[in-house]
Amino acid sequence: MSKASARHILVNSKEECEKLKKQIEDGAEFAQIAKESSQCPSGKSGGDLGEFSPGQMVPEFDQVVFSQEVGKVHGPIQTQFGYHLIEITNRNE
Repeated sequence: MSKASARHILVNSKEECEKLKKQIEDGAEFAQIAKESSQCPSGKSGGDLGEFSPGQMVPEFDQVVFSQEVGKVHGPIQTQFGYHLIEITNRNE
């Protein structure tokens, strides 16, 4: 069964999400931005969500994590919780 590891940043608006993504693309550290800006409790640990299988996260999240490029920051991704930036750190098929 597939498994993946990811970290994410959760914010309220698409605009804020895009602003944070630009900061990361310009060289800011993902984990530091997560600690400063993420509204998810995982922000305290740099946004790290650990390892999970398909179906353990909301569908919009799963779709990105199990189909997009590893090591790249994806988003903004809208879910029922808000807007996410997602960095897939590892994936096993």
